[in-house]
Amino acid sequence: MNEKKLGLIDVQVRHAWHRIYRMYNQKAMAHGLTISAGFILMNIDKTGTPSTSLGPRMGMEPTSLSRTLKSMEDQGWIRREITSLDKRKVLIFLTNEGLKKRNIVRDFLVDFNEKISQRISQKELHGFFKTMQVMDEIIDEVVKTD
Repeated sequence: MNEKKLGLIDVQVRHAWHRIYRMYNQKAMAHGLTISAGFILMNIDKTGTPSTSLGPRMGMEPTSLSRTLKSMEDQGWIRREITSLDKRKVLIFLTNEGLKKRNIVRDFLVDFNEKISQRISQKELHGFFKTMQVMDEIIDEVVKTD
């Protein structure tokens, strides 16, 4: 990476995220998944998850979420159930096939995070998380002023 750009925090974050995204995409494709589907699989609770809570939880637009959920349902990874108390509320559940896919995603994420933890101390990780929290707060401030 260009030395002049090394000092820009946002460039480093974007560069790292781009590489992580490409890695996730490569691993997901090897198992017939997409990154979006993998994130959704990881965010569905055993007791069911309201479809309306998935988008905000993952930062997905409703249209993209609907399309991905439809695809996942067609693949047999999820099922939708209308709740008996409120017919407008739809819960998403994993099927057995969805659980298998979720385990693949979980195993990869755990392995990747363990590799990071082996090379970065807990103190450094704590500093990283604190830095990301502060960056998130600054982003909120900047967005509010626009």
